[in-house]
Amino acid sequence: MNQYSTESLIRKMPGFSSRLQQVKDVHLHYVKGGSGEPFLLLPGWPQTWWSFRHIMPALAKQYTVIAVDLRGMGDSAKPVAGYSKKNMARDIRELVVALGYDRVHIAGHDIGANVAYAFAANYPETVNKLILLDTPPPDESMYRLPMLPVGMPVYPWWVAFNQVRDLPAQLLEGRFGWLLDHLLDTLLVNKEAISEFDRAVYCQHYNHPENIRASCAWYQAFGQDIVDQKTYSKIKNSTIGIVSSANVEILNNFLSHNFFEYKMMEVKGAGHFLPEEKPEQIAQAISDFLN
Repeated sequence: MNQYSTESLIRKMPGFSSRLQQVKDVHLHYVKGGSGEPFLLLPGWPQTWWSFRHIMPALAKQYTVIAVDLRGMGDSAKPVAGYSKKNMARDIRELVVALGYDRVHIAGHDIGANVAYAFAANYPETVNKLILLDTPPPDESMYRLPMLPVGMPVYPWWVAFNQVRDLPAQLLEGRFGWLLDHLLDTLLVNKEAISEFDRAVYCQHYNHPENIRASCAWYQAFGQDIVDQKTYSKIKNSTIGIVSSANVEILNNFLSHNFFEYKMMEVKGAGHFLPEEKPEQIAQAISDFLN
């Protein structure tokens, strides 16, 4: 058995099971465990549901935890189209309905945070509480991002790279580990927080042209996402932004313009991948907020 497969990974997660659900034109893969109010976790690039592995058991003591591979991610389907965050939020809405829930708590990290925001904006009656981890959705400031580092230690070059058609898959097929290691080693404070094993789990999914193409489609839809966001009302649902020190200003700015009320929590000593660098602190912060 492939040690990096979901079947193998689930054996490391007592009390959780791996499942598939058909919604609209795709099947979504999710991992479910625990009991209580439903709580959805949406991962980001370049990861899968596995990015929440450390916080899922703690949260499952109080909640039915459902970690979802988004459209184009992990063991979920990878169709050619449908990667606007509004449409991906509809995927999640269809999943919630299929699982028999009326309302859910929802948290998203990175691309997952973009989808969680779109979910709350389009289906506010379905959201109890919303948690955005470290990442705001793109706005028109995206078009002013520098193409060169210009003295900055970290700059998001991948936002542009992933919007190039076809080339990323041609360059990265079988070589995604080079990009993954660069990204993690740049954005992690504790480089050991995501082990060689964990990196191999992610590489297994992102090493293939179909998977690279689908994940790039999340970024290629940013222009449409920005257009869609201009139609959204300010969000009334109870919300918290949990953020690394590097992104406090950018996330707070987004929340201040798009939410009526919200909380902010800064996580010091961590980089972008909060659930893996500070799992105990993140799990406790989420639990406190939901309670």
